Amino acid sequence: MKRDAIPTVEAPTDSPLSGLAHFGFLTLPNFSMIAFTSAVEVLRMANYVGRAQHYRWSVITPDGEPARASNGITVKPTTTLAEAGMPDVLIVCAGWHVRDYVNETVIALLQDVASRGIPLGGLCTGPYALLAANLLDGYRCTVHWEDMSPLHKSYPHVRFADELFVIDRDRLTCTGGTAPLDLMLNLVGTRLGHAVAAQVSEQFIVERIRGSTDYQHIPVDARVGFSRAELIEVVRLMEANIEEPLSLDELARLVQLSQRHLQRMFKMFLSVSPTHYYLTLRLRRARELLRNTDASIARVTAVCGFHSPCHFSKAYRAQFGHAPSVERRLSA
Repeated sequence: MKRDAIPTVEAPTDSPLSGLAHFGFLTLPNFSMIAFTSAVEVLRMANYVGRAQHYRWSVITPDGEPARASNGITVKPTTTLAEAGMPDVLIVCAGWHVRDYVNETVIALLQDVASRGIPLGGLCTGPYALLAANLLDGYRCTVHWEDMSPLHKSYPHVRFADELFVIDRDRLTCTGGTAPLDLMLNLVGTRLGHAVAAQVSEQFIVERIRGSTDYQHIPVDARVGFSRAELIEVVRLMEANIEEPLSLDELARLVQLSQRHLQRMFKMFLSVSPTHYYLTLRLRRARELLRNTDASIARVTAVCGFHSPCHFSKAYRAQFGHAPSVERRLSA
């Protein structure tokens, strides 16, 4: 594949994000190190391959104290907003249990920055801070797929997109993992040109720079390891119908197979029955909600398609070895 085959950059040349040179990273406790370093390293490498100080970055914390990442590594702030002056953009870097760290201080800081006309962004669960500060109302944004459903219901005035990153006017939001690398490569491409972005990607052995329209989820066939179209469609139907599960008969009819044939295919390719596979999907979704949201166990029971807390608790214990209430305590 050609290295210069870079997707169209999402920030137009007249966008307030097209000329970003000074990036401020507001790191909250438990922030995702991979998301943070993926973003910073692109800027460092762009300076290297561009043979000039095209970019600079500041690391800031809400209280001026070092921030401990979710992997246990502590990062010291390099400056404060008062000392460094306002950056061209302030990006919130967060991770697990972000709600515990988005307090009045963080919200006031973000609202003050926004009032000065400074663009804002968020990496991994960082967009939650912007949501909590009401700074994404009327914008398109993305969040990590684990948080998409509960946040969509809590913030009806925000348009959520299941994309790697979203640039909408003076806001940029990005999912976790290595997606910030793609976001920053696209921004480098906007400001310095596609050739520089391609050189940066080569330094990181990145074969393809993903665009914002790339979806977060790995395709079903890649995740489950088979390419049978009917089976892939059944898995998609299961994933799309967690709250109100479809019956085996409905699934079979929707893909125009007999129930017996469908059961044979699941046994052959996945070594489990369709019913067991579907139940596992629902329980995994329940675990995501218990770990990453404040939804009550009764609410999790309902949105994952279980008719009673007793049934849910029994199935959860059989799958994970402990009750939902224990999962919630372990994640606290």
